[in-house]
Amino acid sequence: MGTSRKPRSSRKPRSWAATGIVARLACLLTATVLTSAACAGQAATAPTATPGADAAGIVWLCLPGKADNPCEATLTTTVIDASGKRTVETMTPVANAPIDCFYLYPTTSLQTTMNADLSIDPELVTIATWQAAPFSKVCKVYAPVYPQLTIPALGRGGDKTSGLLTAYSGALAAFDDYLANYNKGRGIVFIGHSQGAMLLINLLEDRVDTAPEVRKVLVSALLLGGSATTAPGKTTGGDFSEIPTCASITQTGCVFGYSSFDETPPTDAMFGRTATAAGMLRRPQRGEQLMCVNPVAPGGSGTMKPLIATSDMPRLTAQPPNPLPKTTFVTYSNAYTAECQTNSDGAWLQISRLDPAAAAPILVGTEGRSWGLHDFDVSLPLGNLLDLVASESTAYKG
Repeated sequence: MGTSRKPRSSRKPRSWAATGIVARLACLLTATVLTSAACAGQAATAPTATPGADAAGIVWLCLPGKADNPCEATLTTTVIDASGKRTVETMTPVANAPIDCFYLYPTTSLQTTMNADLSIDPELVTIATWQAAPFSKVCKVYAPVYPQLTIPALGRGGDKTSGLLTAYSGALAAFDDYLANYNKGRGIVFIGHSQGAMLLINLLEDRVDTAPEVRKVLVSALLLGGSATTAPGKTTGGDFSEIPTCASITQTGCVFGYSSFDETPPTDAMFGRTATAAGMLRRPQRGEQLMCVNPVAPGGSGTMKPLIATSDMPRLTAQPPNPLPKTTFVTYSNAYTAECQTNSDGAWLQISRLDPAAAAPILVGTEGRSWGLHDFDVSLPLGNLLDLVASESTAYKG
């Protein structure tokens, strides 16, 4: 179903208190990763605060200098070449990174309520280690615990409007806390995957796109598997009127967005097709173009630098490495390429496995063809994303 919006030219800057999101949400998506087909009366369960919150009531999963910070761990990677030879590399956080990263994790919580509470559950630590911790090489990572819609909630019917607003208001409060008490004028890279990316789309619209003073500290936004949009043939329009898509790895103040597939997205695709793409507080609208900006090589094709979680490889790949390495990640050199592709109804990041790539496994879409390679939106280009943020940081500081 989705909600209509005024043309960008007639829309005024919005604050959270005046967004009108509640009024615009009569019923959310008919079939997406974030809600189910039925739109009938299930109320959200209010999140319960937990010990460890800061003065603003925000619990931080990752906060520079925090004890037991999963984003400041030293990580190891097994490098497997085409012959199967293995070497090990170590990844260490940088002590004085020049910019910040603000990260929202994807749908991860196994709690049985509509919205997760603010507990730092093991699955949050795991996903932060897999997706956010590597960025500590290039930025100081801030990752709030937010009251996201849980995995069990997404499997149930019912109207999730109040739950979505609870999730978004929690993420927005965390960003406001970060901006007021931690940022100190430093450049920001926004990073989000899936539900996290969809929340960031709205957060960027409400707090950054129409706020010149905040746009000054925008290094970039990485909206991975989140169905961000532009006007057809334009670098803005759709979700953002002022923040353009990135044209190079040294451009700042811009956004990268894509969803990964190893084939043309099917007609019922959750991502990659404008007509059926998942959204959170909004879906892509008719006349908008899904965003695809290749983080490996904007405007072209390039070789990926994957960092795939070793412990997750039996689930995500056909014929995972045997024996399974004991390092945090596994990577393969010159095994996969990425290039944005479009058709009349969509845009997606096309992933191809190079031949020969004897040691590199075939990637498995665990949720079926309609999801594509959603599980790999972050891990396949993660090494490239680290290079990207490093390049943008240098350009921003220069």
